[in-house]
Amino acid sequence: MIVVGHQPNYLPYLGFFDKASRCDRFVLVDNTQFVKRGPFGWIHRNRIRTPQGSAWLTVPVRTSGKYHQRIDEAEIDHDLPWARKHWRTLLAHYRKAPHFARHADWFEAAYAREWRMLVDLNFAMIEHLFEALGLRVPCVRASALGVEGKATGYVLDLCRRTGATVYLSGKHGHDYLDLPAFAAAGIELRFQEYLHPEYGQAHPGPFVPFCSVVDLLFNHGPDSLGILARGGVAPAA
Repeated sequence: MIVVGHQPNYLPYLGFFDKASRCDRFVLVDNTQFVKRGPFGWIHRNRIRTPQGSAWLTVPVRTSGKYHQRIDEAEIDHDLPWARKHWRTLLAHYRKAPHFARHADWFEAAYAREWRMLVDLNFAMIEHLFEALGLRVPCVRASALGVEGKATGYVLDLCRRTGATVYLSGKHGHDYLDLPAFAAAGIELRFQEYLHPEYGQAHPGPFVPFCSVVDLLFNHGPDSLGILARGGVAPAA
């Protein structure tokens, strides 16, 4: 049983879905601290391809006085017209992409809803993207499983609650996971080293990597999963 745990990022990049394609169960880690910056600061933002290179799409979150809030406690700040901006930005830069029309109605409706919690918005987006890519792996929230602990303890508890025999981590797991603890628990630990593939993008100019997977999906439709899998490398620890 190969299990992945990953923060519920906003419109995630290709490597997120490569990990999902390599596991038997995908757990959205929604009950750890919300982080706005650094290697885990993709929970409320991501990038898309534009004629100028790339542009950020950021969902504003209420953080004043909430430094220690969990991901599933983060509320969207609707004082800013972010949803209308995101939809119009996608429409402006992808309307001529070969497969945009197939997904346009869903995204337009999603951005028309007034989401209160960031995690609910992200979960809905991720579910749609799983389906659009043809990923059939079960996806569940860590909060629903009751996962507890910190760092290695948290991941080991996640493995115990899901029956994992193999845990596939991102490369940053090297920074905080205790490898001997996994060996002692009888769980094989692997790290993903994602080598980003190149593909045809909607705008001329040099290829821009590490954009949201929608950049790939809108341009390549049903071929997207095969393309993103070209970069997946998941060696054992």
